[in-house]
This record gives sequence, structure tokens and C-alpha cells, in this order.
Amino acid sequence: MKTKIIMTVMMLFSAAFIGCLGEDESVSDSSSDVIEKCQGDKLVIAYDVKDDMTADSLDNPNRISEYLCEKLGMDVSIYDVGSTGIAMEALRFGNADIAMNIDGGPAWVGWNAYGLEVMAADTKDDGRAYYDAHAWVHADSEMALAAKDNDPTTDPFALLQGKTSCHTGWLKSAGMLMPMGYLIGNGYANVVGDMNETETLRGTINDFFDGSKSNGNPASIPDSGALYSGYSGALECLSSGYGDVAFAKDSTVGSYCNNEVATDNEEWCLDVDNYYALPKFGSSPSHSVMFNDDVLDDDKEEKIRNALVQMENDSQGLKILQEVLGTDSMVSTDANTHLGTYGNALQNIPGISSKYGNAFVDGAATAPIKSTINIAYYLADDSSANANAIGMADRLASDLGVNVNLYDVSSEGMIVQALRFGQADIGFMEGGPAWIGWKEYDLSVLAVETTTSSGDTYYNASAWVLANSTMAQYHLDDDPTTDPFSELAGKTSCHTGWLKSAGMLMPMGYLIGNGYVNPVGDADDINSLRNTIDAHFDGSTSNGNAASIPESGALYSGYGGAIECLSSGYGDVAFAKGDDFSTVDKYCNNDNASDNEEWCLPIGDYVQLPSWGQSPSHPVMYNSEKLDVHTRNAILNAMLSWNDEMWVQDYAIGGQTYTGCYNTVTHVVADIPQVQCGGEILSTVTSKGYGLKAGNSQNHLGSYSSLLAAIPGLSEYFHGEKYGIDDAENSA
Repeated sequence: MKTKIIMTVMMLFSAAFIGCLGEDESVSDSSSDVIEKCQGDKLVIAYDVKDDMTADSLDNPNRISEYLCEKLGMDVSIYDVGSTGIAMEALRFGNADIAMNIDGGPAWVGWNAYGLEVMAADTKDDGRAYYDAHAWVHADSEMALAAKDNDPTTDPFALLQGKTSCHTGWLKSAGMLMPMGYLIGNGYANVVGDMNETETLRGTINDFFDGSKSNGNPASIPDSGALYSGYSGALECLSSGYGDVAFAKDSTVGSYCNNEVATDNEEWCLDVDNYYALPKFGSSPSHSVMFNDDVLDDDKEEKIRNALVQMENDSQGLKILQEVLGTDSMVSTDANTHLGTYGNALQNIPGISSKYGNAFVDGAATAPIKSTINIAYYLADDSSANANAIGMADRLASDLGVNVNLYDVSSEGMIVQALRFGQADIGFMEGGPAWIGWKEYDLSVLAVETTTSSGDTYYNASAWVLANSTMAQYHLDDDPTTDPFSELAGKTSCHTGWLKSAGMLMPMGYLIGNGYVNPVGDADDINSLRNTIDAHFDGSTSNGNAASIPESGALYSGYGGAIECLSSGYGDVAFAKGDDFSTVDKYCNNDNASDNEEWCLPIGDYVQLPSWGQSPSHPVMYNSEKLDVHTRNAILNAMLSWNDEMWVQDYAIGGQTYTGCYNTVTHVVADIPQVQCGGEILSTVTSKGYGLKAGNSQNHLGSYSSLLAAIPGLSEYFHGEKYGIDDAENSA
């Protein structure tokens, strides 16, 4: 590493070389004057000097040192650091006073890892020291409509899940790092893979933006110069219809599609009113001037800052700003103002600390996981059930190398409260309170239980009618003008029970939400739903029967009861499960006919109407404001690895028998307690006993949420009588 003495000598040599191209006496006197002025306090500037730079290069940073020498009367020298990472190290260890021209990523690591500060920042063309990063969508898209509807329960960022994304390029700031950091950090997207590997981000993008729910295109992550690369490329990707969302700057649409001269707009541009910017992800900073507040004297700091900010008011200074630093001015700022929202996003990117930190000493580990993790869990009187839960906590502690505790709760409402206020980090929840937690308290889905051995995480709720009914005929006639749901009015309905998910809440939510049914009674009282059902399904146009809303265990209760209600002729429509989870198939379409219920009709007599939506399995929830991305990713990966384990007794492998926890991927048998084996944990701790998958709130709860939100008084009922969720400031 160069010493300050060598730097000073080189600076003086360079200054002399630049200033003394001739040998006339007047130039020599001028050089002597400069040297004499630069005999004051030393100022060392860390700067990454280009390899091909010469003394005559307009962007030679020695022009800055000469200027500051004259303005400050200091002995100013340039420390050629070779990289911005080394520049941060120079500040950290006091080998430089300031570092100039520092890009956002290294600046954030210097601030986040070493406590370095920002003194000033370059301005961009519009005079700001930043630009805002946005998601641009079509103005008529569901994302734009959700952003404009003033409804807090419709979230435009959640609706990005499954869409095709247009990025400016790999690891670009506004085009990738900021939007993905925001989406990961706020619980919309889960990291898929190792948090220490930057390439994990590609898998995370493909998992979240998989196109499966829109046009089926893969995410556009172009190489430099390729189709759809850069800001214009990302916007073209959206404009062409390839993608559903483009990640770019706040000024991107204006720059390419809203010029005063129409011919200056790109050929692919849509009318400017067709574009809509979702709320910004944050601000991407311009280049920084950084320093170490523990090293640089306050008076000296203030003098340097003032000199930099005043450069634009001096013709020589302005020329140096433009030709050396590529800006028209500098503004005074600090690290939090300049890097805050950028850092909030950047810190959630997999491998980002390693990417920038590898150029730093000890810079690779900026965010260790939490030392103690709390799981909200019912600790029952059953000692064996408690032992299983404790086994789960002990296994997670072993996998992560941290303390793991069970936070005892007595209700689903307490789980919501514990996550809201940070008493617990994760919690296993039912669909109803998960919906409340997501929509009202910004809780997020980490993982979801699988309900079958094939990995399903939901079932579809549907209406079943008889094949000779008008509803069935309207459904099967391929005529868009005939609507089977409109024909349900006045029919007798068969529900599985009061406030059951597929049997009441989902069908009624769909019918109310889509305008088929008008609620009757107090919108804040759940009992209004009974009046609403009676008013709509009153039997007046069919057999005159009252809607069947049975008590548990009564005639026509449950899924089988609802289909029996339809089969017997009492009702005209049964609300139950459909598609792969068909209630009709379960009771009336078994391979062995004797396994069918006595009341079953021939299978061809039943017709399933289109599904209302998906009823979700139990999710594992967390609070993205309380649980950092590194910790939750570690928890998720550990839990998902349990799917590969099973407890074996005298299991034969390679001619030997083993008893222990067998991993079906590695084929290793671990000698751990049975209650800590993954298969045992999942079979005893999850509600269905099959396994876990990585989850996403919108994907898992979205259609369910849209239905439940339409039920009058349901939110109030869930808050109070059902789950006891208190809106007090901190009641957990």
C-alpha cells in the first residue's frame, strides 16, 4: 500500500507535469506559487484512477486536488485505490480523508458495515442527487387499478406475483436490485436458495415472476445490448405486451415516450396515458463523497464540504465537475438521507454483501441471523404433543445454531398479536386469522402446509347442481350470455354448516362480491349473513324448502351432508369441494361401488359449476417488519429440508441396518432423537402431516381473501368472537 509521503510526492510531480509543459520562467513561478499554497493541512482523496488516464486527460482527478489545494490551502493528494472497495478500506483505516465518485453499492456497504458517512453527492440532470425506482404497468392492469382504488386491502405489489417482469439487466439498480429488495424485504417474495449467493436472485425472480398467471413468458433479464436491455428496453418489453411490469426510473416513460417533439418518441411507445407508475420502491443515489467521521476533524469536514458544494459557482470548479465527475453540481447530504431507502432494499438481496464485501476486509458478513428465534405455538396439556413441538424447536436450533423458544399461545388471535408486536418470529396459523393478519397487519406467508402426498396446498370450493337443472344447462351450453350463477337466486341451498369455508363463506363471498347477492342487514354484524342467505336462497321458485344451514352433526351437515341434501331433492345446489378434491367423487364415485353412500345418484347426475376460488392450507406466517430476510430465509430452508427425512427402524442400507433419521436425498441416517427427525416433525406439528412448501401471501391467500372480504361482518367476527384479536397497541 502506498504511503502518504509517496502520494504527496506523486501529486506534486503530477501537478508540476500538468502545469509545466514549457520551460519559461513565468510557468515555473506559477508552479512555485501552487506548491507554496499547498503547504497546509494534508487532505488525501481516495479515487479509483483509470488505467489509461494520462496527465492530459480531462477526467484526471488531479484537477480536483489542484482546485481544492487552491481553495482550501491544504496539501491535497490523490490516493489511487484501484477500486471503490479499497477506497472504503482507506477511509476505514484512516489512510484517506475522503473518497470521491463512490457508487451506491459500495457506499451502502461502507455505511452499513463500517459506519462511514456521506459528505456530499453528485446531482443528476434534473438537479436531484437521486432518481426514484418504480414499477411501470399498463394503466388498465389489475396492479394499476389496485393502486388507484383507495382500498387498503388491494395491494398492487402483491398482484405482481405470477406476472412477467421486464428488468433493465442483471443486478441493475432500479431495474432489479431495488424492486427485488423491496419485494423480498416486505414479504411479497421469498428467497429461493442460499442468501449468500447472488445467483440466488435469479431463481427468486423466476419463482415470483413465473408468468404462469398471465402470458406465460419468462422474466426478461437481458444481457447488456440484448433485446429489452436498459431502461428503454424494459419499457419496450412492457409496451410490446411481452411483459406485465417494467422496472425503471421515474423519468423513463417521459424520456422515451413523452417528448415535446412526437418524432423523438420511440416507435414502440404507447400513448403515455397507457403507462402507470406504482408507488416508488425507493431512491437510487448518485455518486457519493464519503468520509470516516471518527477520523476526519469536524472543522476540516465542514471546509471540504463547503468547497465541494461551491464548485458549481466557480467557472473553473464547474468545468472540473463536468469533465472529471460528470455532474453539474454537488449537494450537501448525509448517509441516511442519501443511502437510506436504497440500503433498505439492497440489504435484502441474496449475496449482495458478498458481492460488494469481497473487496473489503471482513466485509462479507454484514447481517447474521437472529440469535434467538421464537415460535408461536399452542402448548397443550398433552405431554406427547408438547414433546413434538419441543422437538421441532430443538431441531431448528440445531440446524441454525441459535436459540429457539416456543412462545405459548392459547388462541389464533394470540398468534396474530405475537407476530404483530414481535413476541414471536413465526407462527403456524389457520386460513381465517392468516387472512386477517395479512390484510390488516401486513403479516406475510413464509411456508404453507401440503394437504396431500402430491403436494397440494389448497382445495377448490365449488357449487354442485343436478345435471337436469337450468344451472347445469347454462354452464354446459358454451353460451356466454347464459350465466349459471344468476340462476341460483330463489333456489334452495345446501351448506356444510354455519360459517364453513367452502360450504358458506367462499360461495357467499363470491356471489356478494360479484353482484349476484345483495347483503341484508347490518354490514358489521356476521348474523346478517344468515338473513342474506335466507333472502337469496328462499326456495320460492323451486320446492319451497328453507336453506339448509345445519348444526354440527345434524342432518345434512358436513361435506357429505351437503351432497346428500342435493341428492335427496331437498336442495337445488350444494356448496362443497370441487376438481381434484371433489366431494362428489369422495362419496359417490369410488372404485368399489359398495363404498359409495346409499343416497348417491349416478355420477353423471352431478355437475360442478366453475370454482369460486381456493381455500388455503395452514400457512406459517411472519412479520416482515420484525423478522429480517436473512433469518427468515434460514428458517425457511431449514424447514423445507425436513421434507426429505423419515424415521426408520432397522432400515437396510448397503448390507447394514440402521435406526434413525433417514434423508431420502443424501441417503444418510442421522443419529438424532425421533422427535427431531423432519418427517416426524411434519407429521405431528402440521395439521395435515404431509410437509411444507415455500409460500407467498398473494398466491396462497389471494383468491380466498377476495371472497372473505365481501362477507358482511366477517372481519369484525374474526377479530372478536372467533379469534379475539385485540387492536390495542400491544396486548400480546
